[in-house]
Amino acid sequence: MIERIEKELYPLREQLQNHKIYSNVHSISDIRLFMEHHIFAVWDFMSLLKQLQNLLSCNEVPWRPSGFPAASRLINEIVWGEESDINRKGGPMSHFEMYLEAMESLGANPKEMFHVLDRLKNGENINLILGDTPLPAHLLDFMKFTFEVVQTKRPHIIAAVFTFGREDLIPDMFIEIIKNLKKSPEDNLEDLVYYFERHIEVDAGEHGPLALEMIHQLCGGNESKWEESLRFSRRALELRIKLWDGIYDSICNQKTLTHIA
Repeated sequence: MIERIEKELYPLREQLQNHKIYSNVHSISDIRLFMEHHIFAVWDFMSLLKQLQNLLSCNEVPWRPSGFPAASRLINEIVWGEESDINRKGGPMSHFEMYLEAMESLGANPKEMFHVLDRLKNGENINLILGDTPLPAHLLDFMKFTFEVVQTKRPHIIAAVFTFGREDLIPDMFIEIIKNLKKSPEDNLEDLVYYFERHIEVDAGEHGPLALEMIHQLCGGNESKWEESLRFSRRALELRIKLWDGIYDSICNQKTLTHIA
């Protein structure tokens, strides 16, 4: 069934791997704008991850067995890497915080991301926040779907979206484009390149195989679970394409305005 899902998703994944956004990033200002949008996908990915941990491991006191010992081990290994990896300087840091660090080093502005986080800290519901936050539709639709998936509390669906629809979709060639950007001496790309290289390394070598094994365990011989996994994964990829389209349009609009100015 994993092979069938991968085969049916291949056209969408190929579309993402070859998206025009990658060849349209030419300058530091382009990558800043990309990051200011993409940070939301880096962030909401962590909610998929933590909901899986909540469902597959017991995070309550008093503790009790979750009933998913094998899947619990897998998800806890992934959480350990995503939430407390080692940054470029050798310090423990989540991948989200690494991305913020890279944004800061390049002068990208995460104010919209911080605005959402501040509202969450104040106890506001994520659905209400997304309902009245003045973000572009491609970001809001992407995140609304993520939290729709999180709120199903169905481990196989969350695991499928986590595995087939997320960050391993960024191709190696994008890193080469970033490395070759024309930049000023004060522009520091090292943190951003490290983030992408580390994420690809971890996904391919560790988290990808663990996530596939987790889906095997959660779906088992249940055909309806496999069908739901495929359906939600397909929707995740469609919304990722819409996200990339929206960021591409934003970068093009910025280039047009700069040219006019």
